[in-house]
Amino acid sequence: MQGHVIVIFDAHRSLELSVDALVDADRARAARDWFERTWESLGCEPLRVSGKVLLLDKILGVADSLGYNRLSSQPDLAREFAGHAVQALEKSRVTVDLPGLAIVY
Repeated sequence: MQGHVIVIFDAHRSLELSVDALVDADRARAARDWFERTWESLGCEPLRVSGKVLLLDKILGVADSLGYNRLSSQPDLAREFAGHAVQALEKSRVTVDLPGLAIVY
């Protein structure tokens, strides 16, 4: 499946990434695990006061921690992030809106 991911960092900076990402149950599970491991390794903090962390929170946290400069200067990492986002959410179009703290698909 061809996937398209937009990451909005602020009003002036965003990235648009196209990836080939096959989606099935095993890949979706592996992608969710990748976000879990990456979220932890980057030291991301819960967004909710309750401390509960959902998959969407992990995707937001990882995108924010990796940041525009790193993702724009490391295309392999950007494609890896985008591919895992498409697979984890099992959607071909994903928008990660950091200022709005939202993911739209």
